[in-house]
Amino acid sequence: MRSRLVGHSGTADIAATLHREHLMIKGIKFAGVPVRDQDRALEFYTKALGLAIVTDQPFNDKQRWIELRIPGADTGIVLFTPDGHEDRLGTFQSISFWTNNVQKTYEELTSRGVEFVAPPKSADWGTAAIFKDPDGNQFVLGSK
Repeated sequence: MRSRLVGHSGTADIAATLHREHLMIKGIKFAGVPVRDQDRALEFYTKALGLAIVTDQPFNDKQRWIELRIPGADTGIVLFTPDGHEDRLGTFQSISFWTNNVQKTYEELTSRGVEFVAPPKSADWGTAAIFKDPDGNQFVLGSK
């Protein structure tokens, strides 16, 4: 690695490489989930799914900025519908939650009132189920 960092200008090349690495994308902070009723969605995501509130503050005269975190994870979700994106409500979301045991998590979430549109199914690549939130947004619950 050292030989790749040190070129004709030596220290300048190292500094430039470290600067580029510092600017690189490091992860996903959150994904947006469109919702109609933020209070109802907040109750579902915190009580039924067990997510924790990071931020809940006014955003504009129509919505709040509600950012949630999965306990123990770096990634979270935001319960917010940008203007002009209302057509995303009630659709399949490209968000996949993972768990160590899909069957047990399915049973626990079902007992909390979470509606599944597809029960756990095993395949060579793992196990997955599909659930929906109160707005009809659908998500995958799968094994890691």
